[in-house]
This record gives sequence, structure tokens and C-alpha cells, in this order.
Amino acid sequence: MRDQLASISYQIQKGLWLYSLLGTLIALASGFLIAQFGVLALVVLVIMPVGLLLVGAVLADPKFGFMVYVQLIFLVNALARFLPISIPFGMIIDGILGLLVISLLLNNRRLSWKSLHHPAFYLVGFWFFFTVLEIFNPESPYRAAWFFHARSFSLHFFIVTCAILMLGLTRTDFRIILRTWLTWSVLAALWAFKQQYIGLTTNEIIWLNSGGASTHILFGHLRSFSFYTDASQFGAEMAAVSLLCLIWIFETKSMPRKIGFAVLLLIYFWGYAVSGTRSALFVLIAGYGFYLFLKRDLVKIALGVCAALPLIFILKFTSIGSGNYQIQRMRTALNPMDDPSFLLRLQNQEKLAALLKDHPFGAGIGTSLDTGQRFSPDHWAAQISPDSWYVELWIEVGWVGLTIYILMLVSLIAIGVYRVWNLQDPELKSLMRAILSVFVGIAVMGYSNPVLGQFPTSAMLYINALLFTTCNRWDRKVTPQAELPA
Repeated sequence: MRDQLASISYQIQKGLWLYSLLGTLIALASGFLIAQFGVLALVVLVIMPVGLLLVGAVLADPKFGFMVYVQLIFLVNALARFLPISIPFGMIIDGILGLLVISLLLNNRRLSWKSLHHPAFYLVGFWFFFTVLEIFNPESPYRAAWFFHARSFSLHFFIVTCAILMLGLTRTDFRIILRTWLTWSVLAALWAFKQQYIGLTTNEIIWLNSGGASTHILFGHLRSFSFYTDASQFGAEMAAVSLLCLIWIFETKSMPRKIGFAVLLLIYFWGYAVSGTRSALFVLIAGYGFYLFLKRDLVKIALGVCAALPLIFILKFTSIGSGNYQIQRMRTALNPMDDPSFLLRLQNQEKLAALLKDHPFGAGIGTSLDTGQRFSPDHWAAQISPDSWYVELWIEVGWVGLTIYILMLVSLIAIGVYRVWNLQDPELKSLMRAILSVFVGIAVMGYSNPVLGQFPTSAMLYINALLFTTCNRWDRKVTPQAELPA
């Protein structure tokens, strides 16, 4: 035993000079980089070892990679907002999804490939296949731009679909996803309150002065955007989680949980209010209406309608609360024909209808918005603002692609309704009613805003679609009393 220890000690001492040399070289290189590039180099040197460990963990365990993705869809917006580094942080999502694909392939022997035999996979897969064919669209002025919009159109959706079907997520994983969503939303709401009532950071002021003020400071009032891409994205998220909590208040029988969800509802709803995002109101209206449909209880439907109609009546036909800017912004959502911006959207859609008349497959993916202005600025598709997710799709993939996309969404919703109605576990049923209702609400809002193509809304849309279409795998034969996640 002593001989073995002595041998090990000798080997360590023998290699000590090499470790010392490597340590010295690394220290010198680090000092040089910090001297040349300052804080940026220091940040990179600190993050690099963590990044390497993260890459190794994702490749070893694809479920871990998926959970990292769930966190990053919220984090990337915060990084882009607060770090003084001009890099495309959205590519971080591409990177983690790329690693997730590699991990799925490396660990293929212990994953269930048979689980891909599911209606959701075929629906999303067909849509993805169609967008791949769009690469060959003869109308596309710059085909390389396809990648920039195909990511949000279908590529990410397809990867997430494969991952969720293959990974065999548990109820615990499901709860982690929900709690992540609620926690990040609380942080986003609190930061929006800070913007509204305390003030903005230097980076936020720079962003407003760079053009953001034209849409985020209206009549002297700030539309809070928190650490999301813009106020529309933030408002959509706040409306979505508000609807979740509202439904769970009705669904849970525990008074402490009702109080907890009521507190969260107040936080989220006021976050929605300070965003000034009028169209997000339809997430609540459409989602709540769909929830009543899922309940299939005439008494509760009647009570829900009686509760909702007075609020809509007050906003639509009275001037109560007009002195409050946030309430007045909500009121204008119910009077679109009095809104110049909505009328301008209708005029743009008339122009697009004439231009797209002879282009059933659209102008090509990547021809509108900032990508179109970057790669094909002289093309008509880049010169008309879509101001809508569905109009953006219409421009880039034509009425054929838009029809396929809408049919995919409707089919996913139909599968979800069937699954939810046939669940035996009341707890799971309550959770899925809420998630499915939010999905419908966001899908309706997509007519007026392109939030379905932005993080984190787009990613949560993908995840939720796969959760409610596969919820039967978590169903229990025994039906315990419904309890929702704390």
C-alpha cells in the first residue's frame, strides 16, 4: 500500500512542472486578453469553462438540454437588454437546440423513437417540410434569407416537438416548466413596474432613443416592455399568465392556493396594463371563452358570461376609468374602427392582397420585416409592414402556406380538446384546460401582433402544444382531489 502511494506521489511530482507551466501560460494569456479587451474578455474567460461544462451535460442528457432551453427562452431577452455587447443573442437558442438534436442522436438507444408516431409530429412535420420546400420558391429574391425566418416559422417548433415526444417527460418535469414560466413572468412584471414607476436604465434609454420611443412612448406615457423585445411581447406574456392564474382560481378548491393565484393574477394583470398592449386583451377574451367551452358546464358557462359581459360593456360603451391611461388603452382595443393604426393595417392588407394575388406560395421566407429590409430592401415584401403574425406568413408563404399553418393550429387544438375531455385525473385536467385556453388566446392575438414568432411566447406556444396533445400519458386511473402547482 505504501509503495502504491509513493508511486502516485512520484507521478504527481513528476508532472507538476507541466501543470505549473500550463497554469502560467493560461494566466499570461488571460492577463493579455483582459488588457486588450477589458471586461468583455474577463466575462468570456469566466463563462467559457461554465459553457464547456454545460455543453457536456447537454450532450450527455438530452432532457437536461431541454430544461436549459426552457430557461434560456426567457433569459436571452434579458441578456440582450442588459449586456452592453452587440451580438445576436437569439443564436444562443439556435445553439442549444442544435446541441439538443446532437444529444438526441447520441443517446438514441435509450430514447423512444416510436413515440414520434403521434398526430402532433405529423402535423408539425408536414408544416416544417412545406417551409423547407419554400427554399425553392422562384419568387424569393434572396434564398439565403430563408434561415432567418424559418427558425421561428417551423424549425424550432419541429425540434421541440421531437424532443418532447422522445424524452418521456414526467409530471415533475411538467411542473418545473409551469413554475419556470410563472417565476420568470413575476420577475418580468416587477421589472416593468420599476420601469414605469422608478425609471429606466441607461441601455433602455438608448434603445428608446434609437427608435423604440416611436412605439413605446405614446402621449407622454411609457409602454413598459420589461426585459422582453418590446411591449407587445411583454403584454402578450402578461395576459397569458393572467389567464392561467384566473382559470386556476376557479379550478382549485384550496383557499390558500386561491389566494396565491389571486395575488399572482394582480401582479400579472397590472403588468399587462402597464405594457399598453391593446391586442393582448383578446388573449383574455378568447382564452377565457374557450375555457368555458372546455368546461362543458352550462351553469358555469352562464356564470362566466355574466361575469365577463359587464366588464366588456363598461370598456366598450362607457367612459368609466378613462382618466387612467392603461384602462383607456384597453378600451381602444374594443373600438378598432376608431383607431388610425388599425385602419392603416387594413389598407396595407388590401395592397398585399393585390400583390399576392398571383403568388399562392408567397414572396419567399425571409422577405419581410427586418430580414427583408436587410437582404432585399427593394422588394415589395420588405416595404409593407405586416403588423401581424398571420399577415407575415401570408406575405412569405402565400395563402397556401398560411392555410396549412392555420389548419395545423386548429388540428392541434382539436387533438387537445379531445385529450382534455377524456382525462380522468382532475388535477391534470385543470392544468391542461388552462394551458389549452392560453394557446387559443395567443393564437387569436396573432392576427394583430407577430408575437408568435418571438421569444418566449413562440417557445411556450410550441411546448404547450405538445403538452396538451400528449397529456394522456400522465393520466391517472385514480382521481385524487384536484391540486394545482404551488
